[in-house]
Amino acid sequence: MRGARPEHRPSKEAAPEREYAGTVQISRASDVKIEPVSWIWNGWLAAGKLQILGGAPGTGKTTIAMSMSAALTAGGRWPDGTRASVGNAVIWSGEDDPADTLIPRLVLSGANLSRVHFIDGVQEGHEKRSFDPSKDMPALRRKLLEIGDVRLLVVDPIVSAIAGDSHKNAEVRRGLQPLADLAASMKCALLGITHFSKGTGGRDPVERITGSLAFGAVARIVLVAARQQEEAEDGRTVRLLLRAKSNIGPDDGGFEYDLQPAELKSHPGIFSSSVQWGVAVEGAARDLLATADATGDDAGGGSPLADAMHFLEVELAEGARAVTELESAAGSAGHSWATVRRAKKALKIEAQKGGMKAGWVWELPRRCSSSSEDANKKGLAPSGSVEHLRGDQSIVEVEI
Repeated sequence: MRGARPEHRPSKEAAPEREYAGTVQISRASDVKIEPVSWIWNGWLAAGKLQILGGAPGTGKTTIAMSMSAALTAGGRWPDGTRASVGNAVIWSGEDDPADTLIPRLVLSGANLSRVHFIDGVQEGHEKRSFDPSKDMPALRRKLLEIGDVRLLVVDPIVSAIAGDSHKNAEVRRGLQPLADLAASMKCALLGITHFSKGTGGRDPVERITGSLAFGAVARIVLVAARQQEEAEDGRTVRLLLRAKSNIGPDDGGFEYDLQPAELKSHPGIFSSSVQWGVAVEGAARDLLATADATGDDAGGGSPLADAMHFLEVELAEGARAVTELESAAGSAGHSWATVRRAKKALKIEAQKGGMKAGWVWELPRRCSSSSEDANKKGLAPSGSVEHLRGDQSIVEVEI
């Protein structure tokens, strides 16, 4: 019909309307209640957050986790001396057996075993299979609610939560998110244990965590364990627990610790180890790790070690000095005490117990040249030696 308006037909290129199953939820900032971070251990273990503990083999990472579990379950003390609030701990370990390894460490650490729970597996119908952190989060959440008052969840190793490639950021984030969500909903601290990658010495500690950088990025706090190359004054091996990263608190400092082997009094013949915490240390984790990893062979001119060696030579030129005095002088001069201790080893400085008031004292080793020079002036043999004549009539000094 002439003059009639043509019928409207949708263009073939027009995209059809889509129906979405979900709706994006948005919160107005003014409606969100501001809350403080809830700490299990102030500055070190946060409730509802993911923490990573990494380190090289032999640093006792799992033993540290057992020590933390013991403090929590028994209301013990944290390394800084503060008292832990009592709660339950749940542990999943894919590497150590609870019966012969983990529980003995807990016993030596003073744990309340009735508050420690181990994830054994998953029951599906009439069959039982191994627990898989990458897919068993809903079942785990139901069990944690059943236990109640769970304050700490340990996953060892944390890489087990990744179903895909642990070196790919996207897959690591996808694998860690269910764990992080579980910790947030349960208000418990999540502690994941992992290793350092080989050949990463000197790099930022967070970058040394094995696998993708997403492990360190997703974690709110990254702790690292290290072992110094030199021994302490009493001959023990010095180890360090350091705070390498924190998005919610201080990100430096740490504590010395030692691993002490002992026999279980309640089970004669069974030996294990526990953590003995030492003094607090200050400084950035990267600097403290660099010092711990170094040896006395890197004393090149102009290096911190060379400067510390010169410092000690000057301070001890007049004789023995108390270690407390040297530590104070080193701090005033800008020397790291850990580096000064390495310098002591490089110079073969002698450490002796100087009595109740003096404590430990350091003294430069005796040098034969200076002793001989003084003796020649007096016409005497050097103190502390006797003279023997060789066939060529030259004098040989023998320490006595």
